[in-house]
Amino acid sequence: MNPRTKRIATGIDVGTHATRVVIVEHTQGEAPVIIGTGVAETRGLRHGYIINKSEAIRSTSTAIAAAEKMAGFKVKNAILSVGGIGLESTISHGTAIISRASGEVSELDIRKAETEAEDNLTHLTNKRIIYRTALRYKLDNKEVLGNPLGMTGSKLDVKMLFVTCLEQHLNDIIRTIEELGVEVDEVLPSPIAAGQVALNKKQRSVGCALVNIGAETVSIAVFENDIPISLQIFPIGSTDITNDIALGLKIPLQEAEKIKVGGPEGIYSKKKLEEIIEARLYDIFELIDAHLKKIGRSGLLPAGVILTGGGVGIATIADLAKAVLKLPSAIASTAVANGGKHPVKDSSWLVAYGLAVYALQKPSEGMDTGFGDLWETLKSWVKPFLP
Repeated sequence: MNPRTKRIATGIDVGTHATRVVIVEHTQGEAPVIIGTGVAETRGLRHGYIINKSEAIRSTSTAIAAAEKMAGFKVKNAILSVGGIGLESTISHGTAIISRASGEVSELDIRKAETEAEDNLTHLTNKRIIYRTALRYKLDNKEVLGNPLGMTGSKLDVKMLFVTCLEQHLNDIIRTIEELGVEVDEVLPSPIAAGQVALNKKQRSVGCALVNIGAETVSIAVFENDIPISLQIFPIGSTDITNDIALGLKIPLQEAEKIKVGGPEGIYSKKKLEEIIEARLYDIFELIDAHLKKIGRSGLLPAGVILTGGGVGIATIADLAKAVLKLPSAIASTAVANGGKHPVKDSSWLVAYGLAVYALQKPSEGMDTGFGDLWETLKSWVKPFLP
């Protein structure tokens, strides 16, 4: 393949508060370059699902048009994120008896075990699987390190993580994008998309939690061995902090939003403001710690907690996370996207950027797969900037 051949990918993140579009260009051997970004206030969504389709189409169209204008061409295909309170993760197990007389594990055996794990899922009514990954394999009851393909045994067991979302929500959001003339190639859970660029391989390998504080939802994705092992969404977000400030200080919501990020001005007590904000953040981090306890990871993630999303602009948020969760805590760096012509400004862009990077890792139809070095290039480029 010609080393100067370029690939372009687009990520669309339809959040409850804002819709963000990132267009990334990649040339083999070089770091991905952002060539277009677009953002618009999201309308017609509540807790991540569409309640007014026409408003959702208008706001999404505005964000896509802005990115297209910046990039200089029309977007035809994109990877789409899915978030909201309908997103859930489930663990399931499957088993397969090795089919070959020699006992050698084949791809067919692995697929049979993984299919059984999917068949064993319950409560899938009105839901669709949008992401799956094997967490662990066992061959004859002994854990396998890595892929069991080619090993010898009689019985293969697999433990898998499945991420599901409400089918109606998924169909609504895909139709919204496709009505704008953009084909959705794939959907990816928002927390996993952000993890593509907000975390480095070492963090994902030793164990960490990526926490995204959005406007109306908080998500947590826990990573170990370089894969997600759990995902959870909570129906609480930074908008609740704004509401608390407005009620506590008896001021308009617009003013409450300003001082939430910029701090108190004039007659407002700094101490009272901090008490209001910390009380709600404490509730959020308590929910996160309860989830970590449920999966046996409370206080046991060496790489700690990395905070992202529009709600992380609040001062002292990392310190409070560290105190409540008893883990190292830091805000995700946006330096990962600063190599482009149009760098992103804050961590709320990491989902859209992660979607585009994820798309670039997948081989293009009809193209040489020489872009397999993309992820190594990206990792070496962003490593100095990551927390």
